[in-house]
Amino acid sequence: MKQLRYIIPLLILIIAISSFSDSRKNLVRETTAIDSIKKQDSLAIVVAKKKDSLSKIKLTPYKKNVEASHYADRFNGRRTASGARFHNNNYTAAHKKLKFGTKVKVTNTANGKSVVVTITDRGPFTKRREIDMAKKPFLEISHNHGRAPLRVNLEIIE
Repeated sequence: MKQLRYIIPLLILIIAISSFSDSRKNLVRETTAIDSIKKQDSLAIVVAKKKDSLSKIKLTPYKKNVEASHYADRFNGRRTASGARFHNNNYTAAHKKLKFGTKVKVTNTANGKSVVVTITDRGPFTKRREIDMAKKPFLEISHNHGRAPLRVNLEIIE
């Protein structure tokens, strides 16, 4: 009698686990096949849209071969001069003269990588530096593992 108390729940548990694992495998296989087809179609659409949108963008050269740096982590959560909260994961930057909300394409002269940032703050307050970017966009175009400063070209997006 004592053995039945232990065997019956154990059998129920084994049956439940085996039926769950079999049905789960089938669902995963079916959804991955469907998702991969959808992802390929949507990827082609996204690429086509990006090509079309990039051709319509008008870039105005602003400055060439200037220094760029990035914000320190201690500024996360603080308010910028425009009133927005700063986060190092956002694609934002500081510039001394450009209007808030101006979109700027920043291109690394060493490797040709570029990123688009929005001006939300004033600075950098050093003589040599022209733009101060958040850390994420800076690391995306960096060629020297994020060490500042970088030589960049600036273009205003209109």
